[in-house]
Amino acid sequence: MTNELITKITDILYDKKAQNIIALDVHDLTVITDCMIIANGRSALQVKALADDLEEKLSEEGIEPTRTEGHQDGRWIVLDYGSVLVHLFHPEEREFYRLDKLWENDQNRIALAFDAVQDED
Repeated sequence: MTNELITKITDILYDKKAQNIIALDVHDLTVITDCMIIANGRSALQVKALADDLEEKLSEEGIEPTRTEGHQDGRWIVLDYGSVLVHLFHPEEREFYRLDKLWENDQNRIALAFDAVQDED
């Protein structure tokens, strides 16, 4: 289910114009989740819209987050789907916290179908 969930989440975020979407396999690095998906919007309003759209589309398939944090401010929203943690950032918060640098190592980045397109943007 995790690979399928990763694909669903990243596709939804990509279709909603999220920026710099990455997925990291962190199952060897932490016990709290198997995968982290990190993306950002252009503004707090877009970050909230990304979270709302993701929750709505996954809910339609019966997939609900066990917990969410940060929706009120829209600067860093976390959606916990158990095996997948989704971090949606405002660009300034993403640069400040640098989660992708903290959790990424040389071989744990998960290839996404649209990676080549993202790199061109």
